[in-house]
Amino acid sequence: MGRSTLNNGRWLVLFAAVAGLSACSGGDEELQAWMDQQRHEVQPSVKPLSPPQKFNPQAYAGLEGIEPFSAQKLTGVLKQEARQPNSAVAAEINRRKEPLEAFPLDSMTMVGSVSRKGVPYALLKVDNLLYQVKAGEYLGQNYGKITKITETEITLREIVQDAAGEWIERPTTLQLQEGGR
Repeated sequence: MGRSTLNNGRWLVLFAAVAGLSACSGGDEELQAWMDQQRHEVQPSVKPLSPPQKFNPQAYAGLEGIEPFSAQKLTGVLKQEARQPNSAVAAEINRRKEPLEAFPLDSMTMVGSVSRKGVPYALLKVDNLLYQVKAGEYLGQNYGKITKITETEITLREIVQDAAGEWIERPTTLQLQEGGR
């Protein structure tokens, strides 16, 4: 009973699969007729392209002036700036530089703060040396003047050039670094 029933079951499943597949093959004519009808009903509306316009070249009129990237223009601008320096920059250029102005700010690390006689001091680590600074002293390469010292940060006023070449003041801070670098 086991083997013949198993063979009969296989034949039955095979017959059902063939019958099911043959039932799916009909109805193509109806689908094809619908597709043809849709193709005839829908007409694309494409606007024609406009003809290209004729290019009329223009003569360059700037040949008489100074070339924008020439050394002549650069020296002229530098001479003008030297004659009319910004008052904030002029004061900074004429004063004597302090030792910590030789280092960029990102090479400095605030490692602590102390207070002596009510005056707060910050402890800075630069090139494995420890420096003690107070408000009014200068740090960094952008004329950074210390304006305020707290237990956790140093507030500076830097003078930098913006994208237009104008000198502007910018506030900057150095944060206390836990554990040091």
